[in-house]
Amino acid sequence: MTTLYDQLDQFIDDHFDEQVAFLQKLIQVPTDTPPGNNTPHALRTAELLKEMGLSCEHYAVPEAEVKAAGLTSITNLISKVEFGAGGKTIALNAHGDVVPPGEGWSVDPYGGVIKDGKIFGRAAAVSKSDFSTFTFATRALQAALARTGDKAAGRVELQFTYDEEFGGEVGPGYLLRNHFTKPDLVIAAGFSYQVVTAHNGCLQMEVTVTGQMAHAAVPDTGVDALQATHALLTVLYAENDRYKAILSKVEGIRHPYLNVGLIHGGTNTNVVPGKVVLKLDRRMIPEESSAIVERDLRTLIEQTAQGLQDRFPGLKVEVKRLILAESMKPLPGNAPLVQAIQKHGQAIFGEPIPAVGTPLYTDVRLYAAQGIPGVIYGAGPRTILESHAKRSDERLDLEDLRKATKVVARTLADLLCEET
Repeated sequence: MTTLYDQLDQFIDDHFDEQVAFLQKLIQVPTDTPPGNNTPHALRTAELLKEMGLSCEHYAVPEAEVKAAGLTSITNLISKVEFGAGGKTIALNAHGDVVPPGEGWSVDPYGGVIKDGKIFGRAAAVSKSDFSTFTFATRALQAALARTGDKAAGRVELQFTYDEEFGGEVGPGYLLRNHFTKPDLVIAAGFSYQVVTAHNGCLQMEVTVTGQMAHAAVPDTGVDALQATHALLTVLYAENDRYKAILSKVEGIRHPYLNVGLIHGGTNTNVVPGKVVLKLDRRMIPEESSAIVERDLRTLIEQTAQGLQDRFPGLKVEVKRLILAESMKPLPGNAPLVQAIQKHGQAIFGEPIPAVGTPLYTDVRLYAAQGIPGVIYGAGPRTILESHAKRSDERLDLEDLRKATKVVARTLADLLCEET
């Protein structure tokens, strides 16, 4: 007897070439962030969805909010697919913004090239892939219900947003703040071999160290901001070593850590540096309080600066918060999502799909902050390293795309259908 699951799987197999072509077209429209001029991709996505019979609501973020977030243009999309009165609303969220491709590619990063069973391109794995996964899982459920006559109730919302790289506040944050969406559950873009239920938070800060410029021939007439920064970095790296003893109880997450990712300053080779700016990234485990983490880090920097005054008279150190992304903690209501994905993941992939945490931070935290249970699951390999995400030659195994789409489609069926 042909089951609803069989019909879902068959639709995905029958339309897989179309799904891959859809993903190629999404990759071929650049969404480098920065600069974050991402409205053109949203408009192209809406066109492609319309060709499939899926209409989209466009949510253009006001220019002032976009500029304040450090971006150029953002239009978020929601395609609402109704399956009957009542039932749950399930959001499927993926982000289209990506870091610039950088150097070292063996193929065109915006070509959507296919070779050796993989599709290559920036966002092939993270996360235009899940524009594709979520769209074709939803279409599969529509088609399978029409064939089997099974009853469903509820709604799927395909939510495609464009600022995950900058924190999500003008992506999902904008949609949620303005009450454009209020789903009961959310699945956000992820990888195929685990379902993620928790993730780290992230505090990013800019630290400006200001001394006094001087000619290199008479350095004592200045205050060397770079030497002072060196002393501050020594303290920060010692603090990072201390974090290694603070262990998370969430599987997949180890401990907090701090990274100084960008430093710039100075005027010229023959000038004592008068100003140095560094940007740091402090990852927070789910057990930590973001308010306490920020307070303690600011205090450490301020006390260090005060202690350097004897060596560097008049030294000034200013701290500015850039991003504060809360960690995602598991909400009890996510159990139906976790159980369905694990059940179907094992059936499709032939191996257990663990529920774990990840040291990344994602947009899903914004749904969790609104009390909306969610998980991270989608098309991709076992690790970020395998995907080449944020590196050259980002790629996705096409069989992972096919199988993940089947898992998501079956999960939607479990959540929306009376019987499967």
